[in-house]
Amino acid sequence: MIRLLLAAALAAGLQVGSAAADDYPSRPITMIVPFPAGGPTDTLGRLLAERMRAPLGQPVIIENITGAGATIGAIRGAQSPPDGYTLSLGNWTSHVGSGAMYRLPFDLNADLEPVALLTVAPMMIVGKTALPAKDGKELIAWLKANPGKATMATIGAGSAAHVCSVYFQDKIGTSVQFVPYRGGAPVMQDLIAGQIDLFCAEASQTLSYLRAGQIKAFTVLSPKPWPAAPEVQTISQAGVPDLDIAFWHGLWLPKGTPKDVIAKVNAAVVESLADPAVRKRLDDLGVVIAPREQQTPEALAAYHKAETSKWWAFMKAANIKPEGN
Repeated sequence: MIRLLLAAALAAGLQVGSAAADDYPSRPITMIVPFPAGGPTDTLGRLLAERMRAPLGQPVIIENITGAGATIGAIRGAQSPPDGYTLSLGNWTSHVGSGAMYRLPFDLNADLEPVALLTVAPMMIVGKTALPAKDGKELIAWLKANPGKATMATIGAGSAAHVCSVYFQDKIGTSVQFVPYRGGAPVMQDLIAGQIDLFCAEASQTLSYLRAGQIKAFTVLSPKPWPAAPEVQTISQAGVPDLDIAFWHGLWLPKGTPKDVIAKVNAAVVESLADPAVRKRLDDLGVVIAPREQQTPEALAAYHKAETSKWWAFMKAANIKPEGN
């Protein structure tokens, strides 16, 4: 009799779980963005959230939760109920660099449910217009001839901009003076004003300034040219192969979210990224949408694991630590 009751209870529980998944979503969904409003990650999130509303049948509401190198928002997303109603949008800084810099209360690889790889854009070395070099090859030659002379902006210890700068310096075999900034906007202002020499930026944030002739682009740290500015040398063309670092975005759900819920969110993402209006908007911003075959939970999981493995090892070897430590 007890076995029958247990079996009936289990069957009822499975039916309830299945029904909940079938009804998903039945209320608005929150998308956590661990960066301030107005930045490239927030812009991507808002564009995606608006388009996902149609296939999901519910609004997707952006919540910007910032601080501690983007870890506060990432932690909030990971510790939310695994019911599909809290999405986490993240990038290299929040979901790779943060794990090497801070002791997180969750495992970035094991304690999240990957949904989809969204965009992959190169990092790019840009500088003030007064620099004598006209491309990446000439810039590297000039830096080697003038060790320690050039200034290079960084944004927070362990950020993509910081790691990119250290990686670039190490690979070309010379030194620069690192100058810390609080954000990308003041860096761009100082580049335009000629107050700082160089910056390793997420490529899309430079596009409007490049088109206006306010800064110079020297090289993209990618094996392929950047579609938005194909005339800019790749780092291999500049004479330094295997110096690649991508600034990418992914979408996650909390660990334990039902697989069919993950599948529904993934389908909404894939449909949204295939929309011609969304693609044009991202193209205009210089953002490269991940290939369709990489827009899967499995592809994001594999890509994320490879990125953390590579960059955590580099950051440890380079002794990159949180500021003040």
